Amino acid sequence: MNSAVDSAALRSELEAANERFEHAAPVEIIRWTLERFPSLSVACSFEDLVLLHMVHEIDPDVEVLFLDTEAHFAETLEFATRIEREWNLTLTRTNPVEGAEEWPCGSSQCCTFRKVRPLSRALAGRDAWLTSLKRVDSPSRAHAPVVSWDETFGLVKVNPLVTWSDDDVAYYLHSHDLPEHPLWEKGYTSIGCAPVTLPPASDGDRRSGRWAGSDKLECGLHQA
Repeated sequence: MNSAVDSAALRSELEAANERFEHAAPVEIIRWTLERFPSLSVACSFEDLVLLHMVHEIDPDVEVLFLDTEAHFAETLEFATRIEREWNLTLTRTNPVEGAEEWPCGSSQCCTFRKVRPLSRALAGRDAWLTSLKRVDSPSRAHAPVVSWDETFGLVKVNPLVTWSDDDVAYYLHSHDLPEHPLWEKGYTSIGCAPVTLPPASDGDRRSGRWAGSDKLECGLHQA
């Protein structure tokens, strides 16, 4: 079978899976993904541990990718190191690619050099990746699918939590007695790089503190 036919068959399969999993529990989606695409990674920013905990409970050896932009809060780095040690994670830390020093945090190409290109390298050879993206995160994510082909990175992308609300996340964290990112108690509700992240505006959504002072909504990892 030629690659064009393979590609068409895969995309058809993904469309069917997306429809099938629209109302499925995240754990069901994760189990299917691990069985269907054994060569995969899960992306984790350590903002919260919900997806990571679900995956780890099923397969503790799955590779976890943490994008070290060299601009994270100290609290984020310490939290990631703590969970890596306590959960015995198979954690891969990426680093900014060559040229990043010319684009400091907050500049127009910062995320390209510190997130997008490093992640592209880390995902090379993988069949799929799992993310914590949710539709409630921002208007730009309101129509995100559960399962799709990721044109940016050239592999399957699965968002098991995409239909969840912030209350769903909070309930899961509480019911499983999971530790919370230390910046949450300081008023942060969406945590990115330190130079461009503030607690949310009083009249804003939970991500309104990201890229404070600009109209930027996405870093390039998740395209509408």
